[in-house]
Amino acid sequence: MLVIPARPDRSTCDGLTRRELLRVGGSATLGLSLANLLRLRSAAAAETISGGGPGWRRAKSVILLYLQGGPSHLDLWDPKPDMHASMKSVFSPIATQTPGIRLTDALPKLAQVTDKLTLIRSMSYTPVGLLNHTAAMYQMLTGYTADKVSPTGQLEPPSPKDFPNVGSNVSRLRPLDEPMLPFVMLPRPLQESNVIGKAGTAGFLGRAYDPYYLYPPGNDGDQEKLDHISVDDLATRPEVSPDRLGRRARLRELIAHGMPAIEKATSHYELDSYYRQALGLVLSGKAREAFNLAAESSAMRDQYGRNAFGQSCLLARRLIEAGTRFVEVNWPSVANSGDPHRWDHHTELSKQIREHAGPMLDAGLSSLLADLDERGLLSETLVVAVGEFGRSPKRGVNTSGNGSSDDGRDHWPYCFTACLAGAGVRRGFVYGQSDATGSAPIDNPVTPGDLLATIYHSLGIDPATVVYNHLNQPRELVKGTTPKGLMA
Repeated sequence: MLVIPARPDRSTCDGLTRRELLRVGGSATLGLSLANLLRLRSAAAAETISGGGPGWRRAKSVILLYLQGGPSHLDLWDPKPDMHASMKSVFSPIATQTPGIRLTDALPKLAQVTDKLTLIRSMSYTPVGLLNHTAAMYQMLTGYTADKVSPTGQLEPPSPKDFPNVGSNVSRLRPLDEPMLPFVMLPRPLQESNVIGKAGTAGFLGRAYDPYYLYPPGNDGDQEKLDHISVDDLATRPEVSPDRLGRRARLRELIAHGMPAIEKATSHYELDSYYRQALGLVLSGKAREAFNLAAESSAMRDQYGRNAFGQSCLLARRLIEAGTRFVEVNWPSVANSGDPHRWDHHTELSKQIREHAGPMLDAGLSSLLADLDERGLLSETLVVAVGEFGRSPKRGVNTSGNGSSDDGRDHWPYCFTACLAGAGVRRGFVYGQSDATGSAPIDNPVTPGDLLATIYHSLGIDPATVVYNHLNQPRELVKGTTPKGLMA
């Protein structure tokens, strides 16, 4: 059962106060509850009147591959072979499909599709508080710095006062016009230690704009967890057939037509329209079918990689193909975990990237870009792959209070790389440049706010749009601008 509670004191722009839980389950009541949810989303949608320029409204959907844990830019997509031995990567630079662009040999498959992407090698920001994952994830995914960071570096848990995740803002400002899930997050929550879900909620927008959380059972080591997907939330109960739901819908319409006073009183809210949308989501089976990975060929599933990340990338393609606006794939490991496929490489960096994290990223990302392009979807789908920071240029240093071994790198938000593709993003291009050691940008620095502004711009949402927080105070959607020259 998907439960979408609303805060008792939260008023939406349509003047209604949400006092009840919106429950998504399989019955006629589901239709009515989901109808309210759809009406809320539509009423809150804002028409953007500014914008324009390269890439404006080129994207219909977004796939955000969030590499929580902080992958090392120096060991993946910004090789520096001439560095001192204490800094130099164990991975060698390799030529790619695009002359002049080099990756490391940890990403041989991605090297074959660089003609479809842009690498931003000048991502950079100064964090607030300690260099911990949660504060950095919050900044990357909301565009704002966290209010509170404790002495240990851990943030408070998610709060209704938080700034919204970028996907939640998109759900509100670019609502769907068809019955489909607008924002899906999978296959696990954002997490550092015991702080779970920070930066992964709708925050002050209200729970109606939270993503549909698709977290299959199984721990982070279970690479087959996507085979255990259950979407009972989107199915009718066995005792309530689609025909029976349809009859209930028709009965409801007859009653409404027989009560002119009620119809007049509710006409402003277009209940019939939203009821039909909600019922359509359940009865059409479109969302349920999108989650059916078994419909893909074995060859295609093998190509993406038979692991949680690869299958999540494949599922993301199926979801946007079915009409979902925003999909966030979180790297399937706790940000600061000790799992072999982690990105938080304070130790064993060379072994874990070579044997685990590198191959998973390489197959999943390269297959997603190639697959979308072959299906004609890349031109209207923005793909973003990024973590909360990079790793320290020097091995074995202590930048975050955690320390690192000689075969490890600590946290480094001052310079790292993001990968973008599709929807007007230039192909076969490198934006920005890092210095000789990958320590800092030497031109065109890009902040987390700028990256989020690019996502909004691509969808036709003005980054300067004003939203209102839980205290009804105006706030900019994001403090950032789309980097000039990034979009074709």
